[in-house]
Amino acid sequence: MSGIVAWFARNAVAANLLMIVAFVGGVFGYTKMEQEMFPVVNISGASVSVSWNGASPQDVEEQIVTRIEEAVADINGLDRITSIANEGFGVVNIKGRDDIDMEEFLDEVKIRVDQINNLPQAAFEPQVQRWEQRNWFMGMAVHGNVDDRTLKRLADQVRDDIANISGGELAVLQGVIDEQVNIEVSEEALRRFGLSFSDVANAIRRSSLNSSGGRIESSTGDVSITARQLADTADQFGSIIIRQTTEDGTIRVADIANVDDGFVTDKFSARFNGEPTAFVMVPSPDTMHIIDYTDAFKDYIERANDPANGILPEAVNIDLLWDDSESFKARMDLITQSAMMGAVLVMLVLVLFLRPTVAIWVTVGIITAFAGGILLLPYFGVSWNILSTFAVLLVIGVIVDDAIIVGENIHREIESGRREGLDAAIVGTQLVMKPVIFGVLTTIIAFLPWAFITGPTRMFTQQITFVVVAALIFSIIECMLILPSHLSHMKQQNFDGPSGRFLKLQRRIADSLLWFANNLYKPVLELAIRFRYATVAFFFCLFYLATNITGMGIVPFKFMPEIEADLVQVEIDMPDGTPYERLIQIRDQLQAGIERTKQVTDAEYPEIEGGLVTDASVVASGGRVQAWVGLLPPEDRPEGVRSKEISERMREYVGDIQDAEEISFDFTFNDEQSGVRFALNHPDLDRLRAAAAEVKAHLATYSNAYDIGDNLSSAAEEIQISLKPGAETLGITLADVSEQLRQAYFGEEVQRLPRDGEDVRVMVRLPESARQDLDSIDTLRVRTPDGREIPITQVADFDFAPGINRIIRRNRTRSVSVYAEVQGEGGRGRIMAAMEKDFWPDFQRHFPDVQRGEAGGFEEEQKFFAEVGRLILIAIGTMYILLAVAFRSYAQPIMLMMALPFAYCGAIFGLWMFDTPMAMFSFFGIAAAAGVVINDNLVLIDYVNRRRDEGAGAVQALVDGGVSRFRPILLTSVTTIVGILPLIAERSVQAQFLKPMVISLGAAVAFALFVSLLMVPALYAVGVEIGRVFRWTWGGKPFRQIGETYSGEVTIDEDELIGTSQDSGLGPMAPAE
Repeated sequence: MSGIVAWFARNAVAANLLMIVAFVGGVFGYTKMEQEMFPVVNISGASVSVSWNGASPQDVEEQIVTRIEEAVADINGLDRITSIANEGFGVVNIKGRDDIDMEEFLDEVKIRVDQINNLPQAAFEPQVQRWEQRNWFMGMAVHGNVDDRTLKRLADQVRDDIANISGGELAVLQGVIDEQVNIEVSEEALRRFGLSFSDVANAIRRSSLNSSGGRIESSTGDVSITARQLADTADQFGSIIIRQTTEDGTIRVADIANVDDGFVTDKFSARFNGEPTAFVMVPSPDTMHIIDYTDAFKDYIERANDPANGILPEAVNIDLLWDDSESFKARMDLITQSAMMGAVLVMLVLVLFLRPTVAIWVTVGIITAFAGGILLLPYFGVSWNILSTFAVLLVIGVIVDDAIIVGENIHREIESGRREGLDAAIVGTQLVMKPVIFGVLTTIIAFLPWAFITGPTRMFTQQITFVVVAALIFSIIECMLILPSHLSHMKQQNFDGPSGRFLKLQRRIADSLLWFANNLYKPVLELAIRFRYATVAFFFCLFYLATNITGMGIVPFKFMPEIEADLVQVEIDMPDGTPYERLIQIRDQLQAGIERTKQVTDAEYPEIEGGLVTDASVVASGGRVQAWVGLLPPEDRPEGVRSKEISERMREYVGDIQDAEEISFDFTFNDEQSGVRFALNHPDLDRLRAAAAEVKAHLATYSNAYDIGDNLSSAAEEIQISLKPGAETLGITLADVSEQLRQAYFGEEVQRLPRDGEDVRVMVRLPESARQDLDSIDTLRVRTPDGREIPITQVADFDFAPGINRIIRRNRTRSVSVYAEVQGEGGRGRIMAAMEKDFWPDFQRHFPDVQRGEAGGFEEEQKFFAEVGRLILIAIGTMYILLAVAFRSYAQPIMLMMALPFAYCGAIFGLWMFDTPMAMFSFFGIAAAAGVVINDNLVLIDYVNRRRDEGAGAVQALVDGGVSRFRPILLTSVTTIVGILPLIAERSVQAQFLKPMVISLGAAVAFALFVSLLMVPALYAVGVEIGRVFRWTWGGKPFRQIGETYSGEVTIDEDELIGTSQDSGLGPMAPAE
């Protein structure tokens, strides 16, 4: 390697061409990288869904869900099964392990499902779908005061137009209900004409059809024979003949039924700023370029909103619900500005304490390393997103350290007068080559565990890791092969030239650092070595304090930091069976709370045109009320106005909704769960209800727990049917009664009409008024096979019984999740710790048969940390082996790796001081800090070892090494801190999610600076003394106290330092061996 360094230093053309290749490659790599807000998180798994119209949740569970679960339970690579049985359909979610071949897994699931031969005949074919995750990066509201059908047609048109624009291929229409033709026949009309629902349905099937009768191949040409009588309008269905007799004449559908060409239900409401609306949502395509795509969509919206273009009528407009590209650009601008300001500050520090030439080429080296790293990123599957740019800030401190160490050593060689020019560049680089290379290798190893994480989090951790590793690889190439060539022309400074005054000032500033090292740092270092055991104990006490701070929850932990969105999403879940009228009341209450929030914030910030609250979409349907409230982007708000505060105020103005099952106001991109959630498993629902009630009662005792609930469906009543004795003698079976009731209330599907690319169902059933009236069941008649009509109450009994609206299962048994939101940072951890100590032991005694665990994302968190712990242990072992081989020592790698726990210690103190919670990203900051400090320790210990090889005593070598290496160690730490200082000082909302990382990095480096300069030398001295004790005890060598002949003088060349050392009074010490 030394020969390669020398060759490149002598061959400037080769070094410059290598730099140009890195720059050009970086530009090429950047153009190939996708742009997205966040990488898509892929989860291995499949869903099996089965519809069974009219079936109860219990029937769906027993006859569909459990049979599918049994079929797939032993598939190779299975992780877990979760299922839901609802009225009329069931879904079985089959999650695979992250290391499986997804294609093989999916094929096996399909094979197993196809082999099931005992599903109910009335159930539809099972549908197997692979899990596909995509990021929704833009949402639009198509709104206006027009009728529902017109609005749906226009929204369909907008969806199709967006789908024809690059990036919008997967656009979907939401917030609309399916069309349906409802043929409503009353029981009275059926009796009057002696008809049944089956008669009406069969007549429509026979008459409404398109059919091919073949082809006549005549001499004049082929002629097709077709019947084209498929009804498509209410009038066409009404004209269909049901029966034609001499007594009754012709009976048509319109004579006995009301035909409504409408929708599946009219119990649906969607509003945008008070107007009827439909939503067009755009998920990320396979190749993502968020800026290009959203610019094209916005151009279309602008054209569509201009009536002159004829795309939409004047009464209908398109407005954006959200646009991730604005947040993307804001965060990219923040990170770019912070990086540029950081680079300027780094360069300024280097100009002041080294030389302008060194500062310029070190800065160029940083850019070169990043450019070379970007060349590799597309091949690692890395996109240009918030996380990858976050990694750029993370690694800049490590990259600059390598260049500083090399540049400073070359500068030292020149300033000492020993060498200059090319010789100084070659020798200066070769002297620090070993610590620099091994420092980078250990840093890469520190980050590699995050590349092998499995589970959903891996898409985040891999993006960061690959950026760091790629940049570090090119940093080695740059500082070993390119930088020496650029610094090979440096010579002794000429203070007589035009810039002499500036150079003299710069030299005085630079020399002041060396004076500080020799006159202030050196006495402190000598004291640390003299009281080495106390020094080491002091630092370990600080480490113990840091671990207690985290254990006590003083520095809370959040798996992912909150990333504020410019949108508040509201969800209010109501009990099953809640009347539609009640949903409309809640919709109006929610709308009023949103309007109140807007009025108050508009009054507080009158200078903001349009206000903080920009728009609101509210949807009420299916037992749920939802709202999407648009907010002014964070970068355009007054300082300190947070989405969280607006969301909390909105929640206050909405007020209480006593009958709601769950209420959530989410203002973040990442939907981080701040509360607690527990899973309870048991086959008996009553047992689960009792267990869930006890957990909820205990959660209610915590003052900071609120919105406590569970996901058990609310109790419902059902009517159970049974035949009366003797009914069978009339030729009536329970199946006949059940089928005719199903036709009356659920309806019988006659056919499906193709209309505008959708299937429109045609249903025959009772009028809506009868279907909503419990008493109507008493008026129904059962039709016997021989044509008689018998009142249903004469052949069947009806009993009310408790019912279930939804059944949730985990790993093939019934399950319930109990949850609560928690106020305050760290509250979740304290509640869970308290429950583990005070509640769960008693709970297990009361419910020994109920299994418990954490549910939702918390289960993934536990797996994540267990896996990270194993991988970090492997990484630490690998680092130890690498350093042990490099230094040919068992003990010295331990001193070098002291960076790891003390980087963590410094990060904790920093987070505590800045009142910032710890997050997953904090560990990346700690890993980067560990890389910086291991670099510093390597440089120090390598120098100490060389001095001892030259014959210096242990203390002499330690003092010489500390004073000599003070400048590069200090500069690497200072440049790392000033490089991220703009981001630490940044108060904008966009910067908040980066704060755990940058504070952890900066504080860890600052703290570990003292570890490198004081504790590591003291620990080295302890190690030497322990080694002498062992040699004295087992080797018979005379014991000599460390440092007897240390004179207090620094014995390195005086040209390297400013000032002289004085006797520190360390006392008698023995010569080194």
